[in-house]
Amino acid sequence: MRLRGRKGIREALEAQPDLIVLDPAQYKGRWKELFGNDHPIHVELGMGKGRFISQLSSLNPNVNYIGVDMYDELIRRASEKAQWSREENGGTLANLKLALFNIEKIEDMFDTDELERIYLNFSDPWPKKRHARRRLTHSGFVHKYMSILNRNGEIHFKTDSRSLFEFSLNSFADMGLRMRNISLDLHAEGTRTDLVMTEYETKFHDKGVNIHRVEVVIGEQALQKHLHQLEAAQKHEDAQAAAADSEDSSEA
Repeated sequence: MRLRGRKGIREALEAQPDLIVLDPAQYKGRWKELFGNDHPIHVELGMGKGRFISQLSSLNPNVNYIGVDMYDELIRRASEKAQWSREENGGTLANLKLALFNIEKIEDMFDTDELERIYLNFSDPWPKKRHARRRLTHSGFVHKYMSILNRNGEIHFKTDSRSLFEFSLNSFADMGLRMRNISLDLHAEGTRTDLVMTEYETKFHDKGVNIHRVEVVIGEQALQKHLHQLEAAQKHEDAQAAAADSEDSSEA
């Protein structure tokens, strides 16, 4: 991606130290100290213009959010989105940080068990086979995510690329990871108002492009919670089926 940044962009970023982190590796293992609380940390890798992460942080003040991108121009645009989001929704920017960093070295930015959730939204599909290792859902990257996610850790992945989605599902499955809420057309029954949309998602959805989404359960505690929910749902379904059978028998 080539971006034409404004003159003096570095100075503009340096002028926002409460929001923008230009040397995030120094906070490895100390992000909760930077935020000043013990709230869970959710990270968007490759945040683009930042609408998604800004809206999430406005809606969930008890979660700390970090948007990561390697382009200073996108960090600048995301900072504008963050300010606009606060003006629209109120609140402060206390639970949001924007970090300038190369995702390829993400293990240098976060320590073991430091994150609760990673968002991958409309990542570059890198369609050529020889570039497969650059895809953010390649096992090489996923292993890194697994090391920095905690016991409640999850990966939430969205894309408009069918080929990348198929590759990603296979990647997660080959690693033996549990997946849930797999959707080949996220907004098939109407726009999902319970989920925040990115700029790309809005544009593609308006054009009728299918959005694919999956949640990957990583942490041990997150997996146990998921299995308990499945068990409870199965018991409820069995109870309903038994009640229906009983009603049918009485009518007969």
